[in-house]
Parts: sequence; C-alpha cells; structure tokens
Amino acid sequence: VQLQAFGGGLVKAGGFLRVSCQPSGRAGRAVSNNAMGWFRQAPGREREFVASISWHGGDPLYEDSVKGRFTISRDNAKNTLYLQMNSLKPEDTAVYYCAVGRRSYSGKSFSDYSSWGQGTQVTVSS
Repeated sequence: VQLQAFGGGLVKAGGFLRVSCQPSGRAGRAVSNNAMGWFRQAPGREREFVASISWHGGDPLYEDSVKGRFTISRDNAKNTLYLQMNSLKPEDTAVYYCAVGRRSYSGKSFSDYSSWGQGTQVTVSS
C-alpha cells in the first residue's frame, strides 16, 4: 500500500496545523480494516511514535508529549487519516509519516505497522 501524507507547513509556536494521509489509488479499501498511525522524525533523531487509531476510529493512542494537543482521526468513507495538531511547539518540528497497521487495532510499536508513506514536513518557529 502506498501512502501519501500532506498538509505540513510552517507555523508559529502556539499555532495549529492539520496533516492528512491517503493511500494511493484503489488501496483505500485495503486499509479501512486496518489500524493507522502517525510517526515523526526530527533531524538527527530516530523516528518516533506520535499517535494511532483503530480501524473503526476508536482506541486512540498518543505519545506522552502530544497528549491533549494532538488528535488523531480517520474518515474511512474518504480513505483519509488526519492528525490535528494544536498548541504546536518548536520541538514538534519534524517530518510526519503515516503508516498502515498490520492488524485492526491501534498500536505504538514500529512492528505494528507494515506500510509507510512519504512524509510531510512540519516546522514550528519560536
């Protein structure tokens, strides 16, 4: 499954941004029964988990530093995964990647995911 993340950009600290992710072509139907997740990678750092969601849109999981600020959601009818990011901080600056889970239910581990998309850059200025 090929995925494409989009919606990144430059925003000031305290601002908000929403990134989205869609599978390419006919793969949309293939992911509607799978968990999906967001990861990010900042320069010089390893890729880290941000948030995940089960196939039905429930069971959201979040990395501790984004709890209360970020919200993950999905619209299976539109084959789209979202990440609403509020109260952004400079340390949120990273390339954000979406991924398709190996199973239907949400997970935090890299091993829980089988397909990764091209990322979208999010830059938060101070």
